[in-house]
Amino acid sequence: QVQLVESGGGLVQAGGSLRLSCAAAGSIFSINVMDWYRQAPGKQRELVAAITPNGETTYADFAKGRFTISGDNAENTVYLQMNSLKPEDTGVYYCLYEGVYSVVPERRVADYWGQGIQVTVSS
Repeated sequence: QVQLVESGGGLVQAGGSLRLSCAAAGSIFSINVMDWYRQAPGKQRELVAAITPNGETTYADFAKGRFTISGDNAENTVYLQMNSLKPEDTGVYYCLYEGVYSVVPERRVADYWGQGIQVTVSS
């Protein structure tokens, strides 16, 4: 069984920075894509950024120029560096690992979500 654990959230003033981390526990052979999503109160969950094992990245328009996604393939960890934060960035941030191929306790391919971590940006 694969579990994802986010860390690095918290309260920050507008203009500040936070670095989120998502670490995977479990036996992982490969991952197709690692993503960060977020959900603001009363809104749908939305994609923030994504990265493939070979380093290809995708960003939502609101994240371009402010957020940077990076990954450590050896550690199955994904990071999200968030700079110039705005109050509208407030929400719960989730990591998603897509197409995770694991072999213990059985061979399977599945997607996994983290439990979410709160990011609050004060004005």
